[in-house]
Amino acid sequence: MATRLPASNAPTGEPERAPGCDTSDMLVIHGLFRRVFTDAPRLVRQVAPGDSQRAGVIGAHVREISGGLHNHHHGEDVHLWDELEARSPSCALHVGRMRAQHAGVAELLARLDEAVPSWQAGVDLAAGERVASILDEVREALFTHLGQEEHDILPVASATMSQREWDELGKHGREAIPKNRLLIQLGFILDGFPPSERDAWMKANMPLAARIMYRLVGRRQYESHYRLVYGEGPA
Repeated sequence: MATRLPASNAPTGEPERAPGCDTSDMLVIHGLFRRVFTDAPRLVRQVAPGDSQRAGVIGAHVREISGGLHNHHHGEDVHLWDELEARSPSCALHVGRMRAQHAGVAELLARLDEAVPSWQAGVDLAAGERVASILDEVREALFTHLGQEEHDILPVASATMSQREWDELGKHGREAIPKNRLLIQLGFILDGFPPSERDAWMKANMPLAARIMYRLVGRRQYESHYRLVYGEGPA
């Protein structure tokens, strides 16, 4: 579960590696991951033993956010770490820590992928608690990782990478999202902002066609999905 802002409209002829880019969109994605992985253990623990229908809904949600996090990290592995090490050797220690943290989270996500189907098949308390406990571990590791990335990596990326290069990271993330989930994920992103700021953020970051599509159908899709997962509408 992750998206990114549209690619910037850089003037024709701009050097491909002109340094300087806006990395603030990464903070939006990090906020999304913090919210969904905070909620996920509670959602799993609330499923009653034997309620296979509810376990199916929550298990699918867990797999979706797990897959979104995996794809997000893969994009950074492909588009970010080597570039930062080459352009800012003093950042190599931080990059090494990021790589190690990605590997640790990947191991937890692999365990999660194994545990969810077993829980859905049996829907007993022990299996549910295994899934929830792994999600607790993911949340703890992820919060540490995201905070260090924001402190140690984003300032270097904003100074050494071009906007076009940064946008490639966003393109990687968008292409990994099924098209029928894009508007739902946009809804999750928007709900991370105070209601008074959502329209301004949409105007600044989304093309007109996407804004119209979200208002016509996307918001209803998101609210329906949110009620399915959380049992109530979004605030």
